Amino acid sequence: MKRYKHCQRLYLAALVLAFAGTASFAQRNLHFRYPLVDGHNDVLSNATMAGLNIEQNLRGKTHSDLARFWQGGVDVQFFSIFTDGGIGKGKAFATAIKQIDSLDAITSRNPDKMVPVTNPAVIYKLHKTGKLGVAKGVEGGHMIEDDIALLDSLFNRGVRYLTLAHNVSPSWVTSAFTEKAIMDSAARGLNPVRKPGLSNFGRQVVRRMNELGMLVDLSHVGPQAIADVLEVSNRPPLVSHSSCAAICPATRNLTDAQLKAIAQKGGVVCINFYSGFIDNMYDKRRAALLAKYKAEKDSLVMAGTDDYSVEQYILANHKEDAEKLRPSFEMLIDHIDHVVKVAGINHVGLGSDFDGVTSLPAGINGVEDYPKITVALVKRGYSKNQIAKILGGNVIRVWKQNYVKR
Repeated sequence: MKRYKHCQRLYLAALVLAFAGTASFAQRNLHFRYPLVDGHNDVLSNATMAGLNIEQNLRGKTHSDLARFWQGGVDVQFFSIFTDGGIGKGKAFATAIKQIDSLDAITSRNPDKMVPVTNPAVIYKLHKTGKLGVAKGVEGGHMIEDDIALLDSLFNRGVRYLTLAHNVSPSWVTSAFTEKAIMDSAARGLNPVRKPGLSNFGRQVVRRMNELGMLVDLSHVGPQAIADVLEVSNRPPLVSHSSCAAICPATRNLTDAQLKAIAQKGGVVCINFYSGFIDNMYDKRRAALLAKYKAEKDSLVMAGTDDYSVEQYILANHKEDAEKLRPSFEMLIDHIDHVVKVAGINHVGLGSDFDGVTSLPAGINGVEDYPKITVALVKRGYSKNQIAKILGGNVIRVWKQNYVKR
């Protein structure tokens, strides 16, 4: 039965890629030979908690559902547990638990398709079963509400990484956006609202994560805070969904110096697929499109719609214009190449940010399109061993180096 499922998956992928005329059978087959670990997917917080069911066909509504995870060859998915940083104490942790309960319920309903993963040692065995490994990552240190006991509680519920900050910083660590605001204030001669980096409590959080075996995720984290973490932590970090500032200088993309420092610590950088982090010109094209439909945008804003949903609505209702915004597929692969060039082949992975972004590179429409990345890597001359590392091997290694046996 397991062999049948594997062959069926290969057949479906072959149909997709053959229709696209992009790959040989050997290239298609290669994609499914190695475990694929995606460092970050927001379908839980942005779709499931909004009432959509990933057990159903959600094509056209989301980037992800169970059938498409399987078609794309995803073996382990880190599902993001997320709520906005402005939610406040007394609500953030409770929201995290509610999302964890929901994910656990979905997993329990589908034992033939999904299995919880808290120990990286099982991934290579899991790869042979065709089941989706369900891993949990909390996106934003605000969700522990300044209480290390809550960090322990999340770990006990299966959470295996914490993104220290999202766009809004908790009291103990600064995000990339906060640190940019601090720098901008200093440039105008104003006193900064806070000191960048980790506070003493933040250092305690990182040390406790090391003790637990919880991965320290540096996506969204500011430069000084990243430097502080690399000094404090005794384990290699994860960067679950970020890209390269040398190609696209978005506020939270990583500089070459940061890539090298993370590699020196043994960490892994998982490339984010969002168009605005891939292509330096995307934001200019996006702004022009939103200006073109300003009346619609203003109407939605007046109705209380948040910025993400406004953009999502406009792009969904003006598909021809939205298609023109997308960077080329090759630009996504350029970011993988760049990390390899700067940090080395052992320090790059994949962190799509599917269902957390409004735009993706051309040809990438959801998790089902993952085989195209393997085909592109083959065409760029990567060896089988190197592709295995990019697809998941590097993340598995870093997870193992963080894992604490109990």
